Amino acid sequence: MTTIADLPGDLVEEILSRVPLTSLRATRSTCKKWNALSKNQIFGRKATAARKQFMGFMMKDSRLCSIEFDLQGIRNEDGNFVDPSIKQVSILNQVEVSNVFHCDGLLLCVLEDNSRLLVWNPYLGQTRWIQPRNTFMRHDRYDKNRNHKILRIFYVIDRVSGFEIYDFSSNSWKVLHVTPDWEIMPPRRGVSLKGNTYFPAQKRTIVGVGTRRIIKSEDFLVCFDFTRERFGPLLPLPFHSYNLRLFVSLSCVRDEQLAVLYQRLDTYDGTVEFCVTDKIDPNAVSWSMFLKQVIGFTVKPCAGSFFIDQEKKVAVVFDIDVYKKVKECRYQTAHIIGQDGYLKAVNIGQARDLGRTTGVPSSVVKGFCFPLVCSSYVPSLVQLQINQPQGIRNESYD
Repeated sequence: MTTIADLPGDLVEEILSRVPLTSLRATRSTCKKWNALSKNQIFGRKATAARKQFMGFMMKDSRLCSIEFDLQGIRNEDGNFVDPSIKQVSILNQVEVSNVFHCDGLLLCVLEDNSRLLVWNPYLGQTRWIQPRNTFMRHDRYDKNRNHKILRIFYVIDRVSGFEIYDFSSNSWKVLHVTPDWEIMPPRRGVSLKGNTYFPAQKRTIVGVGTRRIIKSEDFLVCFDFTRERFGPLLPLPFHSYNLRLFVSLSCVRDEQLAVLYQRLDTYDGTVEFCVTDKIDPNAVSWSMFLKQVIGFTVKPCAGSFFIDQEKKVAVVFDIDVYKKVKECRYQTAHIIGQDGYLKAVNIGQARDLGRTTGVPSSVVKGFCFPLVCSSYVPSLVQLQINQPQGIRNESYD
């Protein structure tokens, strides 16, 4: 009698290629053959060859969702472009999140009420809750690395007021006593690459004295080295930033390169530029131009997460649609930006109205949920050590 284990390998691989990322774990228990092919499907060479679409996770309306974005038909005149597939993660459907970070196959979710952190391995289906040493705050920033540590940056009135590190193995937080001469300004986000975390930073200097004092600023890149538990030197970004108002956002490219999006906020044509790294480590970086395009609008400061597809030479930026006074609702939008003036806006759903207002110079705008997309996801076999020691230990580190 023929069993499921007797199916040809090519047929099994075709079946597995159609299984959602969050369901691949269930296929491993089918039989030994499926377990081996499942691992090869997501970790082996076939995974690289089959990765013809963006697969990852995003925060949408305070919920964690999976996203698959197929860019194969973006330039087809016959209109065969397939809209992205966005599905709420059912295992976390009772959890509202305010922020999400990705590193090496693990997702770090910050709860909407700032009470706890949740680390989730989507492939293994494991979760781990983390309690704070002190109360989490809304503007806290986090990132994690391959050694299973979390860096917390917390703020007071939008200024960095301290750093803490959480260690998975000891289930403890410790204070990192650092007094940098630069700032990581919210809502700018860091991204993890090769076990380190990179942040867009800003250094301010005061020139002159008395009534002639002027504050000048310049943007840089800074790396936190989790092995040494230290920040590295300020690294150059690929654009002139001296005393300019800029929007800056970072993303990873296949966990091999760093990409940066930047846009001057004092221009009217909305020109955006994307660069990728040729070389990067905690102490050095070099850049190459990837794409420059006029898009006609300004990326919102709380949005602007993005990914790039080097093969198709496009970037996809997630934002809220362009504001119009006559509209009573806003829509979360994926802007596909390509060479030769290519620009396509894809509606990915109505934005949730948060019911609050945010004051900005000369205007008041409604508060909406902005879409937030993590870097491309590759599953991981990392165990989360669910059986934690009792209690949270606190330490101080100099």
